[in-house]
Amino acid sequence: MNPQEAKKIFEEADLICSAEESALAVRRVAAEITARLAGANPLVLAVMGGAVVFAGQLLPQIVFPLDFDYLHVTRYGDVTTGGQLEWIVKPRSAVAGRVVLVVDDILDEGVTLAEVSRRLLAQGASEVLCAVFADKNIGREKPIVADFVGVHLPNRYVFGYGMDVKGAWRNLPAVYAVKGL
Repeated sequence: MNPQEAKKIFEEADLICSAEESALAVRRVAAEITARLAGANPLVLAVMGGAVVFAGQLLPQIVFPLDFDYLHVTRYGDVTTGGQLEWIVKPRSAVAGRVVLVVDDILDEGVTLAEVSRRLLAQGASEVLCAVFADKNIGREKPIVADFVGVHLPNRYVFGYGMDVKGAWRNLPAVYAVKGL
């Protein structure tokens, strides 16, 4: 998508969650994670590239020892509908015997996060918890439920706060919905 197309999408989009609401949600999730995992010395795994904004805002608000790594897995690439799961980067850190907190931008259909969780448990993680900035209400049951959720979003194509539209706008501090989708 060229910059003019991206700008047009942004200008026509509907604001769904303001920057202030986003910041408050992250603060609340950090407090919930701290209450649950403060003594666990968890391994935190950010799912790239969508989780970069959420993880970057969340981690400084978690004040207890943890290890951090990332993984890169996608079903979307630069398209708007999910396809086959593609593992681009596996975590370098060993997960066996660890409490693992997977941090992601959005729980949409749940297929990706469920598969990540399944694989981490198969690799010996003692527990896998999931924190998502956004949980989208898709109107049907998902294969996984997030343990920590920042905001709940309507079933629309959203972008901002780590979520993209055809590769653009992950960097926005708020969440928008594409007009007509």
